[in-house]
Amino acid sequence: MNGVEQLCPNCGLCCDSTLFADVELRAGDNVQRLKKLGLTLAKKEQGKLAFAQPCACFDGKLCGIYHDRPKRCRLFECGLLKKVQAEEITADAALKKIKTAKIQAEKVRALLRTTGHRDEQMALTHRYTAVMSAPIDLKASENDSELRGELMLAVSDLMQTLQRDFLR
Repeated sequence: MNGVEQLCPNCGLCCDSTLFADVELRAGDNVQRLKKLGLTLAKKEQGKLAFAQPCACFDGKLCGIYHDRPKRCRLFECGLLKKVQAEEITADAALKKIKTAKIQAEKVRALLRTTGHRDEQMALTHRYTAVMSAPIDLKASENDSELRGELMLAVSDLMQTLQRDFLR
């Protein structure tokens, strides 16, 4: 069993909006085919087509359009996968790192839901930005500021893990 078969079905952080807010298409991607397969494409500021994360074709474990996925998805290999393939770490060690990152991401999602931001179809970073940029009601309980502080720490922990283990 190779690294992809061992790690990817247990991870999905590149598809569930934990790692990326969107995925830009590349030259040669069949736009019409990708739309038919369920991706909603939109133009970004630079005029490039992209689809938002979490990916509409990701079922929580597997890609529903794996054989027809965009080039950027085909070419992406996270840092953990590269380390397993280079035999720098074992698949078991990588799976433990995945588990840690998923627990951290779920903690962030739970805190976002607690703040009232429950739109799970919005990228994790966009949800975080929306919560943190909203005005603080000084007349409200201290709970709001404590919750934001806890959210900031949880996001910081997650980002450190992602940078260290997945984005290198």
